Parts: sequence; structure tokens; C-alpha cells
Amino acid sequence: MALTPLKQIATRHFLTLSPSLCSLVCGKRVNFMGVYRRPGEPRETVWPWKKIEFSFAKGVDGIYKHLGLLKDEMFQRFVGPQGRPIKEHMLEQTQVQWEFRGPESLSQWVVSSDREIGGRSEAYLKLGRNNTTCLLYGTICTTPPRDGETRYSGYCTLCSKQPRMSFDRKRHYDWSSFNSLHLRIRGDGRPWMINIGAETYFSHQSDDLYNYVLYTRGGPYWEDVKIPFSKFFLSSRGRVQDEQHQLWLDKVNTIGFTTGNEADGPFQLEIDFIGLCNDRAHTEEFAYEMYKRNP
Repeated sequence: MALTPLKQIATRHFLTLSPSLCSLVCGKRVNFMGVYRRPGEPRETVWPWKKIEFSFAKGVDGIYKHLGLLKDEMFQRFVGPQGRPIKEHMLEQTQVQWEFRGPESLSQWVVSSDREIGGRSEAYLKLGRNNTTCLLYGTICTTPPRDGETRYSGYCTLCSKQPRMSFDRKRHYDWSSFNSLHLRIRGDGRPWMINIGAETYFSHQSDDLYNYVLYTRGGPYWEDVKIPFSKFFLSSRGRVQDEQHQLWLDKVNTIGFTTGNEADGPFQLEIDFIGLCNDRAHTEEFAYEMYKRNP
């Protein structure tokens, strides 16, 4: 039976705007986007639910753990921000956020390198001498993997873990009372990129980071580095963005250190502590141009 002109137009728009629905109607196989798989990597044949280890004892322990965290959060709200009096929170000028004084302090960090994508770089994390510092060391290799897709390689990263509250809710660091990042480090002369991740409103901003280049001088002496937060610039997936804006200091999630220059060979970075300070002499709000759009 012939279709009327109105039905022909509706059918044409249906086939154009809804290809997935058209495939289902026509009996054609539909391809859904899944997890990215690198060339040469075998497909997983195990169902996702078979990888989960069910344990009643672990479930009960998890409930007790999260209820205890929820109890601490409720009582901390009556005391003040982060469980401290409000007067102490407002008058505080310095704060040590991370320090390495034992093996348990290393559990708050994650080390990664290009070995995850088939590269040859290596990175390791351990405690320094007298168990009072953190030593990140390894080898940089810029030879890209032979997968026919990756063109550049050679990086290593140290990143802090996302803090969690009860029932695995996100917890943010509130650095709004400070204006500078204070580090005590000892490097080998390689440049490092400091990456700060903040909470975003939209999902497409999940790869946004605030960066600053840190140049180490090498040698046996320690460096006390103060970096104003106004110097950090916005980037997404390694590309500096044209439209810059300030870092939201009240919702900081992570901080990381990345090295990825073209010099092959060993590297090391020793960190004593990572802290915050309020430098009254620094009054700059943002160091980069704020372009206004044409109305």
C-alpha cells in the first residue's frame, strides 16, 4: 500500500533522527559504545557480576565502619568546620595538609605511569630516610608503545586519593582561608607539573585540572616553595584553555605531581610535607587574562 506524503515525510525523519530505533525495527544489530579497548588487547569474556566477591562478613564490617563515620560527622558539625572550633578555623594562618611520617601515609596516594598504556616508564613510591619523607623515584622512557595509535609516551604521576565520607560520599578540602600552597621538596633538577583537581558541576568538566610548573634545582638541599593559587591555570586533558577562571578553593578534591619531559633516564622527587599558608603580602586575585565575550 502506498504511503501518503505526510507519512513519507514522517518516515524519512524517523530514519534520519533515530538510527538506533530504526535498527531495532528493521532487525539490524545495534552497536553500543562500551569500555575503550587498546589495539591488541584481548576481549574480556567474564561477565561483570562474576568479578564481584560477595561476603556477608565484609558487608557487616562495612556497615559498622560507615555508621561510625556518620556518627563522627554529626558530632563534628556541633564543634565547627572539620571538627575544630570556628575561631581556630578563622584565625589559622598555616596548615599541613599532607605529611609523610609512616607507612600509613603512603596509602593516601596513587602512583601511575605510561606503563598502563603500554609504555616503558616506571614509577615507585616509598618512605625516605628515617621514615619522615616520601620518595617518588623511577625511570622515564619516551619510546611509545607499538600499537599503531599512541604517538607520545614518557610520564609518571603521583596523585592523592579522593577523600571519602560515610557511605563513600565525596569529601572536599576547604582551602578558602588560604591563598598559597607551601611545599618542602628536594628534586633532581627535572621540571614537575603540579595538578589540583576541584569539583565541577558538569560531567564534561571531569578532566579539568589547575596546573603550575615547578622547577626543581637539584642537589642535596631542601627547597621551601610557596605558590599562590592565583598562578594556577586551567587545562583540560593536557591542553591549556582559552577561557581561564580562578580555582574554587572550597571544593578541592586532589593534588598531584607529574613529570613528562623528553629526557630519558632516572628521576626522583622527595617530599617532606604539603601545606597551606595565608600570605598577607600577596593580594593578587588571578594572574591571567579574563577575556570578555562579545555581547
